[in-house]
Amino acid sequence: MAERKVRVRFAPSPTGALHIGGVRTALYNYLFAKQHGGDLVFRIEDTDSNRFVPGAEDYIIESFKWLGIKFDEGVSFGGNFGPYRQSERRDIYKKYVEQLLESDKAYIAFDTPEELEKKRAEIPNFQYDATTRGMMRNSLTLPKEEVDQLIADGKQYVVRFKIQPGEAVHVNDMIRGDVKIMSDILDDKVLYKSADQLPTYHLANIVDDHLMEISHVIRGEEWLPSAPLHVLLYRAFGWEDTMPRFAHLPLLLKPDGKGKLSKRDGDRLGFPVFPLEWHDPKTGEVSNGYREQGYFPEAVINFLALLGWNPGGEQEIFSLDELVGLFDITKCSKAGAKFDFKKGVWFNHEYILRKSSEEIAELFAPIVKEHGIDEPMERITRVVAMMKDRVDFVKELWPLCSFFFIAPTEYDEKTARKRWKENTGKMMTELAELLEGINDFENIEHQEQTIVDWCQQKEYKLGEIMNPFRLALVGEGKGPGMCDISAFLGKEETLRRLRRAIEVLG
Repeated sequence: MAERKVRVRFAPSPTGALHIGGVRTALYNYLFAKQHGGDLVFRIEDTDSNRFVPGAEDYIIESFKWLGIKFDEGVSFGGNFGPYRQSERRDIYKKYVEQLLESDKAYIAFDTPEELEKKRAEIPNFQYDATTRGMMRNSLTLPKEEVDQLIADGKQYVVRFKIQPGEAVHVNDMIRGDVKIMSDILDDKVLYKSADQLPTYHLANIVDDHLMEISHVIRGEEWLPSAPLHVLLYRAFGWEDTMPRFAHLPLLLKPDGKGKLSKRDGDRLGFPVFPLEWHDPKTGEVSNGYREQGYFPEAVINFLALLGWNPGGEQEIFSLDELVGLFDITKCSKAGAKFDFKKGVWFNHEYILRKSSEEIAELFAPIVKEHGIDEPMERITRVVAMMKDRVDFVKELWPLCSFFFIAPTEYDEKTARKRWKENTGKMMTELAELLEGINDFENIEHQEQTIVDWCQQKEYKLGEIMNPFRLALVGEGKGPGMCDISAFLGKEETLRRLRRAIEVLG
């Protein structure tokens, strides 16, 4: 038999913002598809109409656009296997529900929520299965005439999958190996609801994966308990030959303590769990996003790729193309991956260092302009080159760099007490005279050597000159080399700031 083309899918439900765990699942699907020259399909699972949230679908598409994860086909991308929204595939599913009923692989159940609740109260750990279905109101216990009449009368019903007990179900998982589960522990899952004429996740997924020729299903570990049911459904339809290979990814865990990563962890520890800022249309709540927080999409991708998988070796910074080349789904961890959000910040810092000063300046320029400063790009780039290694995010540059553009109006008291002594004013006046006489002022090495030579000649310690000089130009004890600052400011502005400090600090 010819080898099947690799086709994988990412199939979110439009029920709100896209969780960062979902982003990682999509990323691993992308890496796997690209590595094997395959396709990545984008499908929307919206069969649960009660949980639909307006705007969620657009938000998910926008997230992947920002992250640079490209889909080959699906909702908003087109393709030959549509429609790709499950709510638009009702007629397709109905046909397969009928097929299961006709082959005695499924049955119709009329039990009301109240009847089911009553049964749960009677039988500890009740589940609807081979041992209990004979006590319930369904097409296995009711005469056919009564079943037909109930349907004709518009009585609401569900279609349940008829699971045979005593069967060993094997799930061949690319990460976990052979997972064996006995069918006895599975319940007769609901596959279809007459109330909204829509299938449940289980049936819709199997039908779609089969018809869309999905070769591999890569999804979160939380779906592992569903896998045996899905295997049985493939068998019930006679589709064993086209059953996809499964891979169940490890969970993303809380940075501290035990359990699955949640939005509450992000709120508590101050990091985003969504790719983009999310405005909840129901509650009005606004949740932070990686984009708005100032992360580079490449840094987020790099960070997520290594949560649960590692190519080995010391290298940690990888481009998307490098990740495609190295990715090995079988080497994914079985254990959950602790979400070390501080490592995410580290990745962003590394990407700032690797980007050119020109690139960072393009991002920093609008922030400079917001503060009413109109500086040419060349000067903003010079500042970025001096300061970018000190920040994790571009937005952190302004508080560190504002003194390059705005002269200090006050001086840090603690620094002034430490650095501005009784005779500092006299020394700074002499320094001002020295600086005024330097012709090649913007030559940093020349300016620095001139000051060093002068200090030796006057028998001044370099620190007792440079520290108050910094306070005069910056307003506090921070910044790069002093002559880098003064050369950038130019002679006129340097002398103006120095003389004002002498006037204010005495």
